[in-house]
Amino acid sequence: MAHQTMSFLIVVATLVFAPLCFAHNLYPQFYDHSCPKAKEIVYSVVAQAVAKEARMAASLLRLHFHDCFVKGCDASLLLDSSGSIVSEKGSNPNRNSARGFEVLDAIKSALEKECPNTVSCADILALAARDSTVITGGPSWEVPLGRRDSKGASLSGSNNNIPAPNNTFQTILTKFKLQGLDIVDLVALSGSHTIGNSRCTSFRQRLYNQSGNGLADMTLDKSYAAQLRSRCPRSGGDQNLFFLDFVSPTKFDNYYFKNLLASKGLLNSDQVLVTKNQQTMELVKKYAENSELFFEQFAKSMIKMGNISPLIGSSGEIRKNCRKINS
Repeated sequence: MAHQTMSFLIVVATLVFAPLCFAHNLYPQFYDHSCPKAKEIVYSVVAQAVAKEARMAASLLRLHFHDCFVKGCDASLLLDSSGSIVSEKGSNPNRNSARGFEVLDAIKSALEKECPNTVSCADILALAARDSTVITGGPSWEVPLGRRDSKGASLSGSNNNIPAPNNTFQTILTKFKLQGLDIVDLVALSGSHTIGNSRCTSFRQRLYNQSGNGLADMTLDKSYAAQLRSRCPRSGGDQNLFFLDFVSPTKFDNYYFKNLLASKGLLNSDQVLVTKNQQTMELVKKYAENSELFFEQFAKSMIKMGNISPLIGSSGEIRKNCRKINS
């Protein structure tokens, strides 16, 4: 009888956790037999890359976002242009800013040596995003695996679906909702801006002409704005880099939210979380006060984002080289 009860409890527990881990048949143990060292290899290459250049953690995390928001988490972003494929790397959100592709090449190369034709580029992106978060001091989570790689890209999808720094709050929320993500996911995932950099061209309008009247954004702290103007002039310096979180730019923590409450969010898309919506403002306050709460929600929202329309089963392929489809 005890044995039957235990079996019943295991079944119930499996069903309770099923939506999180087994959505779309993705599950963390996917490579346990086919490539047992897969996770270890990804972590090792990511750790080396971040040790060499701290900024790489944010770059790798961002690639997973920019991939999942276009056609789902299918590594379409990693394809170079060739034949009928027009690369997403040339889209407005990615041109001159998406980076870290060579790190993914190194991971793929190591995995192909260890277990050829087994680990997808889409799963590498998901694992690298988690590892980048952990290495910089953020939360860990079990990454559901089993995605396959797309055989095509969508330049228009990349131009239209990825939230832009100067989008209105409503536009950003709509773009998240179209991916099945809600307002809580929006605030938690925006918290990834606790690490990394942004270019002058992404926030210049806030410094000089926020509303088309030639004036700076009223919601931006004046002394912070003056600091930014010193290296982000009215014209020129487009590629000059600025920390998204100037307090602890290479540490995954909750200072991003504290900065927003002090009117020191760098991007318009950051600051609107406090100025344009009551619900998001309350969440910002909660995460600013409680980093554990933020970490917990960030992990949940990353799993949810990683579940956007993956290719599974016989769909897509396992690319040998993340930059091109198998011929």
